[in-house]
Amino acid sequence: MLFNFEMDFADSLRCIPMMVRMNLDLCGVKVSLRQWSRFTREDRSALLNLPMENAAQREKYQAFLVNLIRLRAEEEPVFLPPITAAAWQKADDVPQSIRQAAISHGVAIPSLNQWNHLSTLQRFALIKLTRPGHENQNFVPALREFFES
Repeated sequence: MLFNFEMDFADSLRCIPMMVRMNLDLCGVKVSLRQWSRFTREDRSALLNLPMENAAQREKYQAFLVNLIRLRAEEEPVFLPPITAAAWQKADDVPQSIRQAAISHGVAIPSLNQWNHLSTLQRFALIKLTRPGHENQNFVPALREFFES
């Protein structure tokens, strides 16, 4: 699944799509943009489409990814602690990072009802787009896509 705000690079998959970013966080492997650029179009497509529904699938995904990094980038993978999906699940309040990003961009803060009606991937994308130290130019386009459609 690709979002509309990702469509400027969707055909080539030249940037890492949010779906893959979520999978990377869940399986605990870091992929640099340089490494990503060394993957073939087929490799990138496979990383976008491989299932990640359970522990066995996450292990297969991680093994496939580790092999790609070694094969295509000729580097050893960097492992990170896997992130649990709790950070972007339904909540009792809209995450502070979302609130702060909305205020700093001069847009309305999503209501709790809006936040909880987003898909897991949409919530992940918004959290990812509010990380400190990143330009996060797609935050407002993502909000518009998720709440105005």
